[in-house]
Amino acid sequence: MVAWIDESDRVIEIVTRRRMRAERLRHRAVFIAVTDGAGRLLVHRRSLSKDVWPGWCDIAVGGVVAADETYDDAARREVAEEIGVRDAVVIPLDDGVVKMYDDEAVSLLGRCYQVVSSGPFAFTDGEITEAWWVNRNDLATAIARDRFLPDSLALLLPLIRW
Repeated sequence: MVAWIDESDRVIEIVTRRRMRAERLRHRAVFIAVTDGAGRLLVHRRSLSKDVWPGWCDIAVGGVVAADETYDDAARREVAEEIGVRDAVVIPLDDGVVKMYDDEAVSLLGRCYQVVSSGPFAFTDGEITEAWWVNRNDLATAIARDRFLPDSLALLLPLIRW
């Protein structure tokens, strides 16, 4: 279940994820950059089974905040689920301020975080099909070469601490 929210992050109604996607309802999301402390960012390709932007590349792990979660709890959960790092220190990058993102596919309020870890990583939940490290100087080339999630680029990329 997901909170359908207004522009001020107030809950309108608790709905199913399916309804949220079908009706493009505004919801809460978290974006977590994974860096290695040596100037590299973990980039990954999303599974073809994802309900939005399947097979695209992403600079963030993360996703939809459940109706009964805080943004911080969702960030810790997503890091554990998507890359298998259970004891990560999840660092807020946004001073607790949510940012809005809207396009033809999604409508959300997001919080941004960062985890510094060189692994090992375990991609066991099926959401990530492959992952690789990208240096800061090579990221623009990667983004020009492949399709990357626009919400992650808009909200998270400017905040990453390389």
